[in-house]
Amino acid sequence: MIRRALLPSLAALALVACAIPPPKAMPSATAPLIAPSAPAPLPLPPPVAHIRGDLGQARAEFVRSTSRRFGIPQAEIEAVLAKAEIRDSIIAAMSRPAEAKPWRDYRPIFIQPKRIDGGRAFLATHRTALQRAESAHGVPAELITAIIGVETSYGGNKGSFPVVDALYTLAFAYPRTGDPAKHARENQREAFFRDELAQLFALAKEENLDIGSLKGSYAGAMGWGQFMPSSYRDYAVDGDGDGRRDLFNNLDDVFASVANYFAKKGKWQANGPVMQRATRAPGAADFVNPGNSVTLDQTLAGLQAKGYRPERLRYLHTEGGPPVTLVTLEGAAGPEYWIVYNNFKAITTYNISRLYATAVHQLAESIAGRDPDPR
Repeated sequence: MIRRALLPSLAALALVACAIPPPKAMPSATAPLIAPSAPAPLPLPPPVAHIRGDLGQARAEFVRSTSRRFGIPQAEIEAVLAKAEIRDSIIAAMSRPAEAKPWRDYRPIFIQPKRIDGGRAFLATHRTALQRAESAHGVPAELITAIIGVETSYGGNKGSFPVVDALYTLAFAYPRTGDPAKHARENQREAFFRDELAQLFALAKEENLDIGSLKGSYAGAMGWGQFMPSSYRDYAVDGDGDGRRDLFNNLDDVFASVANYFAKKGKWQANGPVMQRATRAPGAADFVNPGNSVTLDQTLAGLQAKGYRPERLRYLHTEGGPPVTLVTLEGAAGPEYWIVYNNFKAITTYNISRLYATAVHQLAESIAGRDPDPR
């Protein structure tokens, strides 16, 4: 998630800063409805860094509060921040997230032969460790693999931004659009990154990490699974019993931590459904599903009454069925209607984007040799 000078490459788009708590995560640009055409709004000025008030004063308060909160000497925090930089490239990258694309353009980034073949090879190479994580947490090995494939191209692109610079930039110079309607959200995001910067100091203390040497995404996500500092602290686990939680170099820890995140944060249901195609009856009203978060407040019967039903019944349900909702994506051939379940929502706890969750699921299905979109 992050930057300012150049448009990010496709490799950079893969680093979408995951394992981020949903209420504070990156905004999704999924388009749940096909809206009637309207006059194009006047273009806003390009995003710019916005440093409210005196940076020195804000930074001094950050140092004091972080020191009190985590018991870290102020001098240690100040020494690290003295070398941190506010980077235009990070501001530019944050201003152009991959989720701004429609599904028809987003899907080919991740659901393509090279990434599918790479996932199958990765799964075959690390099958024992992946299955151990699956057995411990109930999260499929192919899903763990798909997360790593989407996040870092199976470890090939874990990010080259200094983590402290990424978080420092977004904590004190989060990009602003100039749109009054987005002002509160931009303030919230800046506060989120300021907290993540504080969490980074706590993480370094707990795991004995050298803050200055850490590299990651433009949003400050780290390691094979691209965990933010708070998620690293809360959900990383020691997968091989060596007494450390190393998400940079130890794949046993990486696999176990990704699985633990889904089990604990996402409430993943082992062997549960994720999503399935739906048809829309002629004359059915648009299904309004605003915002980024996924709210499971429907039933299959309720959706059918609204004109949306599964193309085929792929899952057996008890009376009334599990809670679901409908997601609409802009596909290459027109609107795609998807009924989504708890495990879809679980994927969005890693990254709140509905596009992201769909791509991860379809990549996992492809890696496992199943049709990602059975009709």
